[in-house]
Amino acid sequence: MVPMPRGQATWPRFRAGRVAGNMTVILLGLAWAGTLRAQEAAVHYLHHGVMPPGAIGQGQLQRGGPLPGFFQPVEIKAPPGALVSLAEGGGFEASQAAPRRAGLLIGSVYRLRVTNIPRAEGLEVFPTIEVIDRLYAPLGQEIRFAIPVELTQEDLEIALGGRFVTRVIYLEDPHRALPVASEGGQMWFDVGPSRDPLAVADGLGRPVAILRMGGRLPQAGRDPGFFFGSPPWIACPPRPATAKPAKAVPAKPAAAAPAEPVPAPPGAPEKAQP
Repeated sequence: MVPMPRGQATWPRFRAGRVAGNMTVILLGLAWAGTLRAQEAAVHYLHHGVMPPGAIGQGQLQRGGPLPGFFQPVEIKAPPGALVSLAEGGGFEASQAAPRRAGLLIGSVYRLRVTNIPRAEGLEVFPTIEVIDRLYAPLGQEIRFAIPVELTQEDLEIALGGRFVTRVIYLEDPHRALPVASEGGQMWFDVGPSRDPLAVADGLGRPVAILRMGGRLPQAGRDPGFFFGSPPWIACPPRPATAKPAKAVPAKPAAAAPAEPVPAPPGAPEKAQP
């Protein structure tokens, strides 16, 4: 896959953001649970952003192709200090510092646990990630082109406040993107509660993943569907740290060699040596 150019997406009335990295941009929908039911006018969409987790990804698998059984690398980002753990075996693995990288099956739903949230110590959030399509990266570079899924401080606080957050991550259409360099960080824009975020993302590119986050908490022994069967995932190595160029150290000037004694002219009086 050739990396997509960076671009800028704008939307009337709502905050606009620029592409994150070379290939993805995030679309954020904020609303109370159950309010994202609007459909784009005069257009029929088979899938909607308010569908239950897993329904969209399973529908994608029915199309066939190189999707079933593929572990798509995903990079999960969070505020500094936050800890992220993935579900496994009906529970959660040991928490680790973000960012986390893991290969997730397309069509499955993965439950996360986010703890040690800045300004909300002692509280937990349990988002879900549903990968609905894959990236066709060059052979051997799949991990390099991981789908970025960012849990922002604002999103986490909104979820802790009892509201529901939906982020649709999509691959930007290279024919519509503006070649504007990103200033760093993952960019997004808010489509508001009256629009379907999946439909908007589909009009701007190719949706590849959905992040859902709310105030739901696990109920011990009474919520078997909370973990969505704990689908398997593959741990991926972290992104290699970017080596900083070494600072140039100015060379110290060489010490001047002692001057050679100049012989006195003939007949000059000799000076006493100390």
